[in-house]
Amino acid sequence: MSGRSTHRAPVRLPAGWGHISREFLLPAPEIVAPRLLGKLLARKTTDGWLAGRIVELEAYLGPHITTTPDPAAHSFRGITDRNRVMFGEPGHSYVYFIYGAHFCFNITCEPEGFAGCILVRALEPILGRDLMAANRDISNKNNVSDRDLTSGPGRLCQALDITRPEHNGLNLLSTSSPLQLRDDGFPAPAVEITTRIGIRHAAELPLRFSIAGHPCVSRRTNLRPRRNFAV
Repeated sequence: MSGRSTHRAPVRLPAGWGHISREFLLPAPEIVAPRLLGKLLARKTTDGWLAGRIVELEAYLGPHITTTPDPAAHSFRGITDRNRVMFGEPGHSYVYFIYGAHFCFNITCEPEGFAGCILVRALEPILGRDLMAANRDISNKNNVSDRDLTSGPGRLCQALDITRPEHNGLNLLSTSSPLQLRDDGFPAPAVEITTRIGIRHAAELPLRFSIAGHPCVSRRTNLRPRRNFAV
């Protein structure tokens, strides 16, 4: 029997992963969303950090937008106990439970009171892939694809073990937060823009943004990607 320990040191965040400023998240969600593609969502656990690269998002407009109403947004009918964090300062997590089965993770944007929000729909696993598979109760972790691991709002929350009771309302820009947004200098990608998925209201709005051609995007489309998305 070998005397070598099987204990693994906790995974740490790379030193080169920088922070995202509050100002970065002040514009409207349809402007912030494509800027967030390629950024990192990191989650601290007792076993170290998990992290994934953001490859797909959907923007949801605040109720102050009267020219293009967005009844699909949770903020559409005003502030409630459920959506209160959306009306606070930008850079916080809004987590909700859907269909009695899944959590969904969102990032607040725009100034306090405006309630812009961005749903993260898919990640590319970067740190802690084995633990993500364990969180999703996937035993054959070596044969599961990255897409099957963290593609889709419910899957990525399960993989990172994000829940509303533990993670709703967190400051994603704080170094002491267990849930953070980070930037490793990933170059601006080609962006594909489509309509949002799985909603009945305002379904025609082109507010879904993804890294063009990325294998972890939750649903393929035939739309032409836009490069260097203008903001």
